[in-house]
Amino acid sequence: MDRDEEDRNWMRLALDAAARGRGMVEPNPMVGAVVVRDGRLVATGHHAQFGGPHAEAAALEAAGEQARGATLYVTLEPCCHHGKTPPCAEAILRAGVSRVVAAHRDPFPKVDGGGLSRLLAAGLDVTVGPAADSAVALNAPYLKRVFTGRPYVIAKWAMTLDGKAAVGPGDSRWISSAASRALVHAVRGRMDAIVVGIGTAIADDPQLTARPPGPRTPRRVVLDSQALLPSTSSLVKSARETPTLVAVTDRAPVDRRRNLEERGCEVVVFEGASRVPIVPLLAELGRRGMTNLLVEGGGLVLGAFLDAGEVDEVDVFIAPLIEGGDHARTPARGQGRSLMSDAARLDHLVHTTIDGDLRIQGLVPQSWRARLDSLIRDRTGNAY
Repeated sequence: MDRDEEDRNWMRLALDAAARGRGMVEPNPMVGAVVVRDGRLVATGHHAQFGGPHAEAAALEAAGEQARGATLYVTLEPCCHHGKTPPCAEAILRAGVSRVVAAHRDPFPKVDGGGLSRLLAAGLDVTVGPAADSAVALNAPYLKRVFTGRPYVIAKWAMTLDGKAAVGPGDSRWISSAASRALVHAVRGRMDAIVVGIGTAIADDPQLTARPPGPRTPRRVVLDSQALLPSTSSLVKSARETPTLVAVTDRAPVDRRRNLEERGCEVVVFEGASRVPIVPLLAELGRRGMTNLLVEGGGLVLGAFLDAGEVDEVDVFIAPLIEGGDHARTPARGQGRSLMSDAARLDHLVHTTIDGDLRIQGLVPQSWRARLDSLIRDRTGNAY
C-alpha cells in the first residue's frame, strides 16, 4: 500500500468518527481525528458536543505519550484561535506529533490556513487533501453558512406516484408509510429549524417536533405574512415549550402580531414586502447560528425557496399511491420553469426503499458549491 492510499484509509476512519457528532456540534463542523504510529492505530477522537473538546484534543488525550512522533489525521484544518476551547494547533505541537494530515483547509475567517501555517512554521510534515471530497460533503451545511451566512436548506415532501401532495380537499394523512415518517422524525431531530407556510399550519395543525426527540430541538418557523396563525393552533399553544418563530411582513396588523407574542411566539417582521422574503429570512436565521434547515411545505413555500435558488438538497418520499385528481396539490409550486431543460437536475442521487415508499435524496446545483470544489482541489499549500 502506497502512502497516498494509506492516508486515505486512515482519513476514512477519521470521517467515520466525525459523523458521530452529527446534530450535537452545530454550528461547529463535525470533525474526527485519528492518531497513528508505525502504521498502527493509537487513538481516535471526535468533536462530540458544541463547546466541548475538539477532535484533535480528544484524540491526543486518548493517545497520551504515544502521540509523540506519531501522525495525526484530522478531517478539517486544526484551529489556531481561542474560542470556546484553546487552539488545536498548539495542542498538536505540545503533544509532539511529527506529521499532520488534514482533509482540507477550514475557510472560517479566524482559521483559513492559519492552523496549517502554524504547523508548517514549527517544522511539522503537513499533508492536505486525502478524502477531501468526502470531508467537504460531510460538512457542506457548515461550509455553506461560512461562505454565504445562510443555513443549508433541505426540502422534504411526500407525494403520490402521480405527483400529488394531498387530495383535492387538502387531506394528506398519510401519503408515506409509518416507517418513512419515522425517518423524517429522525431528520427533524438534527435540524436547527423546520419551516412551513401558514396554509400548512392552518390546514394540518402540525406539531413540527421530532418524536422521539433527537439531539436538537428545532425551532418551528411559520411563513405568515399577515400574522394569521390562530391562537388555537398547536404551534401557538406549545410555543412556550418549543421555540416558535412567526415570520411576517409589516403589512400584518400590529394587534395580531402582539397576540402571537403574548402567547410565547417570536415575531420577526420583514419590511417592504408583500410576502416573507426567503433570502433575508435565511440571512436572519444564519445570524442566529442556524446551520441546518428543513422546509416541509406546503407547495407555495417550497416553490418560493426554489424560486429564490435556496434549496440545497431534497429528501422526497414517493408512495405507491395514485390520487388521480385534477387539482394543484403538487409538492412544489412557485414560478417554475418555462422549459424542461431549465429544470434543476439533482446530483449525487441516493435511492432507497422504505416499506414500499421510494426515497430519493439528492443535491441541487448551487453557485456556492464551486467554493467547495476549490477546497477539494487545494492540495498545494498556496493558501497557507
